[in-house]
Amino acid sequence: MDRLRCLRGISTVTAFGLATEIGDWHRFTGSSIGAYVGLVPSEHSSGSRRVLGPITKTGNTHVRRLLVEAAWHHRRPYRQPTREMRARWERAPAAARSRGHAGNHRLHRRWARFDERGKKPSVAVVAIARELAGWCWALAVVQE
Repeated sequence: MDRLRCLRGISTVTAFGLATEIGDWHRFTGSSIGAYVGLVPSEHSSGSRRVLGPITKTGNTHVRRLLVEAAWHHRRPYRQPTREMRARWERAPAAARSRGHAGNHRLHRRWARFDERGKKPSVAVVAIARELAGWCWALAVVQE
């Protein structure tokens, strides 16, 4: 839980919910965790034509909701870690701290790019939540 809390939007309750619902993080990869919670686009393809639709919404609904709620926190600019974030980082290993810091920067930059392109916030938050799932996986399986 301390590793997951290195990301913005994930506090104790959210980290506990994710850890409980996911269970063994090692059964996933960074890209398959998004599919497990239903945050990947559906596909309707025939022949050489490939059409992507809305997210599948299959999988664990509770984890998907937690990730989407946490993803909204990455919309605000990320400059320096707050006092609360630094206190969370004190409890996590150094590798998790650096990955969490990099994840916070990347997720905010993705929000900014979606805003520049004029994407709807409801579409952008799902994309950020899918990537946030990958960052959570990376933090959960990182070696000390």
